[in-house]
Amino acid sequence: MTESHPGGAPAPPRLSEPNIPAIDAIIRNALAEDIGAGDVTTLSTIPAGARTSGRFLAKAAGVVAGLQVAERVFRQLDPQVGFERLAEDGELVEPGDVVAFVRGSGRAILSGERTALNLMQRMSGIATQTRRFVDAVAGTRAVILDTRKTAPGLRVLDKWAVRLGGGQNHRFGLYDMAMIKDNHIAAVGGLSQAVERVRAGGANVPIEVEVTNLEQLREALSLPIDRIMLDNMSTAEMGEAVQIAAGRVPLEASGNVSLQTVAAIAATGVDYISSGALTHSVMALDISLELEPITQEDS
Repeated sequence: MTESHPGGAPAPPRLSEPNIPAIDAIIRNALAEDIGAGDVTTLSTIPAGARTSGRFLAKAAGVVAGLQVAERVFRQLDPQVGFERLAEDGELVEPGDVVAFVRGSGRAILSGERTALNLMQRMSGIATQTRRFVDAVAGTRAVILDTRKTAPGLRVLDKWAVRLGGGQNHRFGLYDMAMIKDNHIAAVGGLSQAVERVRAGGANVPIEVEVTNLEQLREALSLPIDRIMLDNMSTAEMGEAVQIAAGRVPLEASGNVSLQTVAAIAATGVDYISSGALTHSVMALDISLELEPITQEDS
């Protein structure tokens, strides 16, 4: 089924929710980076049979994200670790809310604590910022999109967090959508030639072209493309572009999009607004793991 947003333009492709194999690979790499040959402090001080429990506590208001990821962190270290979610990914939380409990092997929980918190705090920060953008454009046709400005190796989590915050995903990489920009156009001598080259290449992917003025927009509208990006245009130019396009091709606004400007951009009538600020300068949501004293396993 083709998904659409309220304005009627086709929505960008969405990733499966969640991509478990990719997430597990990220967790394996993160744990290997942190633990290496062994958690020397925990192995030296915590007996093998010791157990503990703890609660994940939100210390700031926001959108919690990554609870499923945190659970999988501990399960990779010990499949017997228990994890109880008291909130769901994508849910609004307030300071003092307990969002999850963890219980089981003291060694597994202590060794996985930082990795679980790092991933969950980052995802929650992205989801929270995305929700702010989505709320700012409420009542308009505009859909908030992310970009490829994600942390290397964490794109699956970053883009999942955007969706949990109410946004949608732009292309995942360089392979699932053709994005024709000024350098590509200059290399082949013109926009029409660039579109023709991509179509002739045989890749069955959507094509988006970047334009910086209304003359380029008019040329792009005559070509067999799927979306047009209005790059760094003023809101006045965007409004005129919407009138010129008249719904023939979906329009995406991009460039210098911030929480302070996004409402005005949405008011121009564009279909999509993409912002790297959702992921490239994340302020992690403050979440802590408060652990109970370590106890010996009953014999």
